[in-house]
Amino acid sequence: MMNIWGMTDIGLVRRENQDAYAVIAGENSCYTVCVVCDGMGGPSGGKLAGRLAADTFAATCDANLSEDMDVDRVREVAAFAVASANTAVYERSLTEPGLRGMGTTLVSAIVREGRAFINNVGDSRAYLIRASGEQRGISRITRDHSVVERLVERGDITEEEARRHPNRNLITRALGPDREALSDSYLVRLEAGDYLLLCTDGLIGTVTDKEMEREILAGDENLCLDRLLAIAKRRGAPDNVTAVLLRQQ
Repeated sequence: MMNIWGMTDIGLVRRENQDAYAVIAGENSCYTVCVVCDGMGGPSGGKLAGRLAADTFAATCDANLSEDMDVDRVREVAAFAVASANTAVYERSLTEPGLRGMGTTLVSAIVREGRAFINNVGDSRAYLIRASGEQRGISRITRDHSVVERLVERGDITEEEARRHPNRNLITRALGPDREALSDSYLVRLEAGDYLLLCTDGLIGTVTDKEMEREILAGDENLCLDRLLAIAKRRGAPDNVTAVLLRQQ
């Protein structure tokens, strides 16, 4: 069983919220499915791309996941859901000139019985926050597909410098602009009390990893996303801010 919280906010600068998220969880499903997207592509395309990708990913998982699937089959469903989301955004972009080139990031989690199947495209992230034991604390699961991530990996800049880098919003992968899109996938084992955080760069760019860890482990989980949003807004919230938090019972 999973506890789930979600939050999306326009922030303090943008005129429109182009982030989107979707959650599937209930008594009729043995899976919990969560997806977070950050759309891009102008005043009309970005919002549409994010919403369409999130809804398509969730619906595809809902239609194709079944209780008897092994690890490899769940991975295949996750990859198929990402591909379906890409196709939905790409084909919609061809219907109107104003939508050409629209796209979105995506980070997702499919959780069942202590296993989390994570996929990402772009620079929206997944984090694991462990509440106890020797590995207590926060760790990033996903790798950004971005210009600054490459600079960090080469040792040209630090993680902290990447948050302020002028090219921090330039991503190297997205759903929608091309007919096909490649996602990275990860399998994470969850222990009782562990948290998964899926979030867009509007949170990452204003709240540090350590602050995320502190607020999530501080107690009163029902308010921790509100506290993270408050930090982002105190620092100007120049982008939309979206997060989904899951806790393994």
